Amino acid sequence: MRLKLLLFLTLITAHAATASHIIPQPAAYRSCQGKFTIDQNTRITCSAEFGRLAHYLAEYLPLSIEQSTDDDNGCIALRLDRSLDGEAYRLNVSGHGIIISAGTYAGAFNGTETLLQLLPAAVYSNIDLPTEIECCQIEDSPLYDYRGFMLDVCRTWIDKDKVKHYISILAHHKINKLHLHLSDDEAWRIEIKSHPELAEVGGFRGGDSPIWPRYGKWNERYGGYFTQEDMREIIEFAAIRNIEIIPEIDLPGHSLCLATMHPEVLCDYTPDLSASFGYDTRSALCATKESNYRLIDDILSELCSLFPSEYIHIGGDEVEMTQWRQCPSCRRFMQQQGMNDPHQLEVYFMSRVDSMLRSKGKRAAVWNEAVNGGKLDATTHVYGWESIDACRKATTAGYSTVVMPGAYFYFDMKQSPREPGHDWAAIFDCRKVYSFSADDAGFSPEQQNNILGLEATFFSEAYVSRTPETTEYIEYQTFPRVCALAETAWSSAPKDWDAFYDRLRRHYRRMVAMNIHFRLFPPTVKYADGTLSATVDDNSTIYYRREPLDEYIRYTAPIVTDRPSEYSFISRYFTATSPEAGIDRHFKTSTPAFTITSSMPESPAFSFEKAQNYGRLARTSRVADAGDWVQFTFAKPVACRRMKVATGNFQLPRFIFENGYVEISYDGSTFHRAGELTAGAYTIEYPARPIKAVRITCTSRGNGAAFVSIQPPTIYPLLE
Repeated sequence: MRLKLLLFLTLITAHAATASHIIPQPAAYRSCQGKFTIDQNTRITCSAEFGRLAHYLAEYLPLSIEQSTDDDNGCIALRLDRSLDGEAYRLNVSGHGIIISAGTYAGAFNGTETLLQLLPAAVYSNIDLPTEIECCQIEDSPLYDYRGFMLDVCRTWIDKDKVKHYISILAHHKINKLHLHLSDDEAWRIEIKSHPELAEVGGFRGGDSPIWPRYGKWNERYGGYFTQEDMREIIEFAAIRNIEIIPEIDLPGHSLCLATMHPEVLCDYTPDLSASFGYDTRSALCATKESNYRLIDDILSELCSLFPSEYIHIGGDEVEMTQWRQCPSCRRFMQQQGMNDPHQLEVYFMSRVDSMLRSKGKRAAVWNEAVNGGKLDATTHVYGWESIDACRKATTAGYSTVVMPGAYFYFDMKQSPREPGHDWAAIFDCRKVYSFSADDAGFSPEQQNNILGLEATFFSEAYVSRTPETTEYIEYQTFPRVCALAETAWSSAPKDWDAFYDRLRRHYRRMVAMNIHFRLFPPTVKYADGTLSATVDDNSTIYYRREPLDEYIRYTAPIVTDRPSEYSFISRYFTATSPEAGIDRHFKTSTPAFTITSSMPESPAFSFEKAQNYGRLARTSRVADAGDWVQFTFAKPVACRRMKVATGNFQLPRFIFENGYVEISYDGSTFHRAGELTAGAYTIEYPARPIKAVRITCTSRGNGAAFVSIQPPTIYPLLE
């Protein structure tokens, strides 16, 4: 791959981009006659305000730097022009030189990123000089000032170097906010010197940690955290790239990790923990304990000193308010205050925390649920994740709102039904991201005045269960969806998918040079008259495999076959790959009748019958101990080429048998061991005979919850 990539970069050095390549699309572009040649004698000159930016540009164009505002002939000049405000810039490429004019560092940075897109794609890796650039004039500014991305480093630990790499590729797309999700039920990822145990203990789970392992690496101590020095380095790295880091400490819910270390933060009642074998799964801080507010004040004092951002995100989502309803102190306080809804208690909690922030010169950002029970301070920023309706509601209430409904902007969602990711919000690829507009979403002009901008997210639950976890999975899930986000948040031009997709395909070579492992659209597969064919609409190369073989072979011509369902196809383009494609029969599953039996009682609300009807999860009424089992018994023996049996949620290894093994039976009475569970699941490949029953046996105790989820088996019939 490395040799191919070097060859690719050599080939693309000769081809400079034009306006048809720029993402996001500039507001105004005019092509001019001529070219300018950048060679070793070209200098970067800059106003004093843009010195850091000049050094950033020199990382891509290895040229000498001079602080000057006079002689721009033959130079790349970064020039201060106070007539331009905000993030606006002008870029002028003539036969005499290149001038980027802006009134702010942010504007000049945006102009610099556009300049890089006008150069050969190899500029992002190792460009050879001299190189030519077409003459042009660009005037540009963004639609929204806030163009954000939320990265969850809690569910899966993402270290400093990986975060910096991701910041770099966001910056190349003019994303200017990175919302870092630093605490949650699973971990605490930022050093707090006044309470060092928060990160030193809470940054790790499994093994000898009191924090229960989740989502992956159940049998080892796993994790990490950012020291404050690490975070200062990240903040500075991001600032050079015009990205503001907005930290999030998720309160008062999603605090299981904190509560495991400090159980005194929980409400004062004794829960029934028999179903979880004594593990306390409560995750909401008591809203009435003054000691909790003192702890939060200690934490916020350090965060406010560490992060330059005016805003600190304090959470407010998915609070388990049943815990407050059971708390004598919370119930008494609500009665005293005339509250009849625990959402009002959350507003009280968030208002207390907001007051702490304002006393330290900061402002609060919250998830949209936090304003459901009343008004917070008017300066609060609301992040609308649940739905477009939630975003409209927040803007109507007068809050400055970051619009990020999951159905458009949660990039941990599946991009097609058979790909990795969640599906609770929607299944969508970058076409839907690109389609978003405030007008089409029903925001009135008055509501649009309160839209700060757009943000996408990547929650990382499913990331850690991929072994080893690398940024390739994040990049596949988020690119090119980030490209569509960048375009939608920046450009006010009318929507034209075909034109955007044309620019996106041209942009592929730049993403390769940026070392982004992005997703391609799948090949189109057709079968007619005994011939199976596959096509793509980009420059990717198609590969195929024929079951039961795993190896992919390069596709060079249509395949004559009377068994088309045995074939599947993917395409590749250097660092990019597509999902698998094939005719419908290749992916078809069957649903033979079966029953579930278990050593564990079933949940009344999630009975075994729900899974037996396919498409729904069943649950047990307690967690599993070593020796507990679940058995699937089929009404008739099932002939198949593949059968997956699984504990845990769909798409997510949680509420599982953390360790165990699978046995299969061809007669319903004699069982043969098939293999060990991986992430609570096992796939039986090409069984020797039709299967009458499958049994999953647990070999560990507990799973950090009070139940086990059971999925219906996924069965792929024999191919014809």
